[in-house]
Parts: sequence; C-alpha cells; structure tokens
Amino acid sequence: MAKQKKIGILTSGGDAPGMNAVIRAVVRTALYYDCKVVGIRRGFEGLMSGDIYDMNARSVSDIIHKGGTILLTARCPEMMRPEGQDRAANVCKILGLDALVVVGGDGSLRGAEKLAERGVNVFGIPGTIDLDFECTDYTVGFDTAVNTGMEAINRIRDTSSSHERCSVVEVMGRNCGQIALWCGLTGGAEEVAIVEDKSIDTEAIIKQIIENRGKGKTHNLVVIAEGIGGSGALAKEIQRVTGIQSRATILGHLQRGGAPSAVDRMHASMMGYTAVDLFVKGAQNRVVIYKDGKYADVDVAEAFTIQRPYDPSLYKIMKILAV
Repeated sequence: MAKQKKIGILTSGGDAPGMNAVIRAVVRTALYYDCKVVGIRRGFEGLMSGDIYDMNARSVSDIIHKGGTILLTARCPEMMRPEGQDRAANVCKILGLDALVVVGGDGSLRGAEKLAERGVNVFGIPGTIDLDFECTDYTVGFDTAVNTGMEAINRIRDTSSSHERCSVVEVMGRNCGQIALWCGLTGGAEEVAIVEDKSIDTEAIIKQIIENRGKGKTHNLVVIAEGIGGSGALAKEIQRVTGIQSRATILGHLQRGGAPSAVDRMHASMMGYTAVDLFVKGAQNRVVIYKDGKYADVDVAEAFTIQRPYDPSLYKIMKILAV
C-alpha cells in the first residue's frame, strides 16, 4: 500500500479575515484525497517548537465565518536567519511532511521560499489585508478590511456632517496604499494620502478643503494610509489654518478583525482547495494566486520577482468623483 501523504498547515504574520476559511478548505480537501493533516500553532515559531496536532473534518467545523485564525499566529524573527531556516526545515523532515501550506503575507511567504530552498515542498497562500503581494490581484482579508474601513468612515461621516467638521481617517497599509485608495473611493473622500506618494501634501489638502467650503460643502473627509501616518498632526494643522474643527481617527487593528466577507470566504476557500489539488497532482513549491479573474499558481521563488507598478488611475478617479 502507498504511504499516506502528510500535509502541514500554518498561519503566520498578521492575521487576516478569511484565514479560517483557508484552513477549513485545506483540511477538508486533504481528507478528501486521503491525506493526513497536521495543524501547526503559532506559525513558524510553533513549527520549530513542534506545537502541532492532528486535524480532522470536525477540527474545522463552524470556523468559516470567524475572523482571526484558529491556528494562532506569531512573528518569528528566527526565520529571518539561516540557522532558523535550517532548524524549521529539519523539523519538517522529522515530522515527515510531504507538503507545508503557509498562509500569510510577504514575510511569511519569503520564509516558505527559504524552506523550499532546503528541500521542503511548500504551498503559499497570500493572506494579508494590505493587498501588497504583487503577483496576485487578491489577498485573503483585503475585501473585509476595506468593508470594515468603509463602514467606519460612514459612521464618522455622519457625525462630521452634523458638526461641520473635517475628518482625517487613518487606515491600515504600512507599505501599500490599496486599502486607503479603496476606502477613499467607496467612502467619498475628498483626498487620500498613500505610501506610494511618499508624503502628505498638507498645503494642497488645506487648499482643497477651503475651496470645498467656498462651494458650500460643510464637511470634508481625508483618508491617510498607515505607512504615511501623521493623521493627528494633519488634523491639527487643518484646524489651525482654516478654523474648521478637525478630528483624526486611527482605525488600526479594527480592520483586521471581524467575520470575513463573502468575497474573502469564497476566494480563501478556493485558494485552500487549489493548494491541496496542486500538491495531489504532483506540483512543488507553488504560490496560489488570483489573476485576471482566475485562480492560478506561480513558483514560490518567481512570486517575488513579479512587480506591479503603481497605477495612479484609481486615485485620479477618486479625485474626479470628489469634485
């Protein structure tokens, strides 16, 4: 009889809504193909310490609708060093893993790449609310994060309108402005400051607010990406120059939590299924992506060579619609 294949799965780095849907899909698809599954708690840190347990169909019951990750997550500085990577790869071999599914962002998938270089068969699934993994049009958690941000902005806009204020809302996005752009467009912002533009043009923002007030607009909304920061200072400067009451709100980790949207549940489930399906068909060292409306895969090393130049068209549209 052929030896039963064994798949490990871990979630690493920042959590993202939809990670549980990935876990559920990986476990149940693996069981369908008669593979054994072990869950690894606390990411690469848990892998190195052997914090694992056998998973079955019941292990992933009633989790598709939950935010966070049942496998827990942690950042692991040791995985950034060759000795840590050697240790993690050795544990995978001791455990007898035929494949390791890694769900996480750029840092997590780079860790997976290092394991692939050491003989571990890895399958990466991009799970990050920032949409900052350039080889894919979608990352698990992005849609929910945008919806959470949009809902918060809607509520802030209500009180901003009532008090004729300017609201400065800081959303997540340390190295990428996608969340800010989407929240700005869907929330009806007058201005968005993103990481790709490097800095806040305070003078231009204040000029826009003054022009808006002259046209009879009684409230304004500015969305700032986390990587730019300075939302509090901007609100103070707007109030100092214009006399308009201004308030800054930092959404922070609010955008990471909560039940995943239907879009995130769908894509996460399909990506989890695709990872196991690729493994069963004999693929090695792949990252599952969503590109041009289709699920696809690229080599784990190749994934980091693909670059997506910043496209200013979304910002331009946001500004046209804000007039």
